[in-house]
Amino acid sequence: MEAEQTTTAQLAQELRTTVGRLVRRLRAEPGPPVAQFTLLARLDRFGPASISDLATAERMRPQSMAQTVRDLERAGLVSRRPDPDDRRRAFVELTEAGHVMLSDTRARREGWLAEALERELDAGERETLHAGLVLLRRLADI
Repeated sequence: MEAEQTTTAQLAQELRTTVGRLVRRLRAEPGPPVAQFTLLARLDRFGPASISDLATAERMRPQSMAQTVRDLERAGLVSRRPDPDDRRRAFVELTEAGHVMLSDTRARREGWLAEALERELDAGERETLHAGLVLLRRLADI
């Protein structure tokens, strides 16, 4: 696809397809299922939260989120603690094992990506990719 012939719609389609393929490739590295990894990452980024808040944030049904939390709790990756202001509600939080799982999974995925960048791209291409990340961050932040 030549730059002057590429329409914005074509660019959008190619970007969506390419980013999707890269994300699927990264997820192929060993680690928990996507829904579980996403939940662990959210708890790491934003701290403890209720199941209903997590379901809203992840656009999941509360029942589905409750099942994901139960699975992670059985695996020892999260725990629940009562909300001090409302004892009927509980906060879900990462355990030490959850932090380790998340860290290990991220390291594996980033390791694969770093090796691929080193192997497949020369220094100039890596610099071009670095410059493009500024634009991708802008898009991600809107």
